[in-house]
Amino acid sequence: MSRALPKYNKRRVAIIGGAAALALTGAVVVNQALAGESSKDSTTNANTLAAAGPGTITCPDVASQLPDIPASAQAEIDRNLALLQTQIDEANKRLVDTVGQGGPNFVQNAILGPLEDKRIATVNRMATAIGRTADKPQGLEALAPCTLNADGVAAGDDAAAGDDAAGAGDEAEATPGAAETAAEGAGDTGNAGDAAEDNGADASGVGTITCPDVASQLPAIPARAQAEVDRNLALLQTQIDEANKRLVDTVGQGGPNFVQNAILGPLKDKRVSTIDRIAISIGRAGTKPQGLEALAACTLNQ
Repeated sequence: MSRALPKYNKRRVAIIGGAAALALTGAVVVNQALAGESSKDSTTNANTLAAAGPGTITCPDVASQLPDIPASAQAEIDRNLALLQTQIDEANKRLVDTVGQGGPNFVQNAILGPLEDKRIATVNRMATAIGRTADKPQGLEALAPCTLNADGVAAGDDAAAGDDAAGAGDEAEATPGAAETAAEGAGDTGNAGDAAEDNGADASGVGTITCPDVASQLPAIPARAQAEVDRNLALLQTQIDEANKRLVDTVGQGGPNFVQNAILGPLKDKRVSTIDRIAISIGRAGTKPQGLEALAACTLNQ
């Protein structure tokens, strides 16, 4: 019996050792499975985030807010309603194409802001078309601002930042009197370089924005339109000053097209709206000047 006991013990040790090894192997397999599942979950989450869209842009419906449209204006109204939709489609495409570009205010500055300016110009043309043969509708510009419905994670951050920046980024176009006060003493519309120096654009070495002079291209201004024209000329200068300041504040942001997309493009759209208002105000009491929109585009002098 004394000899059997060691064999029994050996067998017992072997069994226990095998069981321990099996348990250890099982633990390793379980850990590897859990790790694989965790990795799979991480990949799934990453794919979900990657697939999340940047959101979509929603704008107020203009067609439903229009009065009865005279037959003579119907074709022009239809063209501009189609243009409003085209503008939204292009903005949504740009939203997708520029995911990850720029700083936290990129969506507001480079997409929503320019879209609002384009819509202002378009609804103004519609109001003018109706006003030629009927009462001109008022207040359509309130339908110009659009919002970002953030479906994607990253877009939500942009949208929140855009909301914070909206107050700073909005022009005083709805209240041109405020723009006139802000721009008082800024000088002639064409002297953008002097105003840019005050904003530090030259000192930073980023260049200055120069725009065609509008005042010198205007016809004789009727007395009843003079005040409104003056307000909008002042607003043109304010827009240039703010663009030059933004040029300095955003140095190093975005890709190679950032200045064009986020500064020069939006500035052009704002100038189109402002110049259009100048032409309309002159046209109420005289012959409406044509072709002033050609003065809207500005350039960067480096």
